[in-house]
Amino acid sequence: MAGYYKIGKLVAAHGLTGELVLKHELGKKNALKGVTTIFIADKKDGFLPWFVEGAVAKTADEIYLKLETINDRETARKLTQKEVWLPEEDFKKSASSSSPAMLLGYTIIDNGNALGEILEVIEQPHQLLCRLEIKGKEVLIPLHQESLTQINHKKKQVMVELPDGLLDIYLG
Repeated sequence: MAGYYKIGKLVAAHGLTGELVLKHELGKKNALKGVTTIFIADKKDGFLPWFVEGAVAKTADEIYLKLETINDRETARKLTQKEVWLPEEDFKKSASSSSPAMLLGYTIIDNGNALGEILEVIEQPHQLLCRLEIKGKEVLIPLHQESLTQINHKKKQVMVELPDGLLDIYLG
């Protein structure tokens, strides 16, 4: 799904007219201004476009979202727990420059060795987890004070010093 960025998940239906609550990771209070289409995960490696009829910022990480053709609570409920994606251009307009989601597409480098591209950023209370694929296997790399050494935004690189044996857990 190159060129698309996961921004969050539809967590609930809201009201009786088909509105949804989008819990997002854009790093700022946001109403998706200028975004006309979102993409909702349909299957493991695919998603479908949905046209945005309206969006209102609820909190710093939630948006009330009204989509075309979703006009009742029951239909909206069928979309809950699905991931929401934006095309790169809309993502860059909508996300805060300090949002962890801005690291999507960056390359993680461990002691000079490129490990792979960040495919997903998972926010945890005391660290971020970056999901990569290395040799066809899913790998989670923690970013916190002890492991993160530098972020180079110009080169789109995240430099880390991983604990010995961490990659062996995933790659055997």
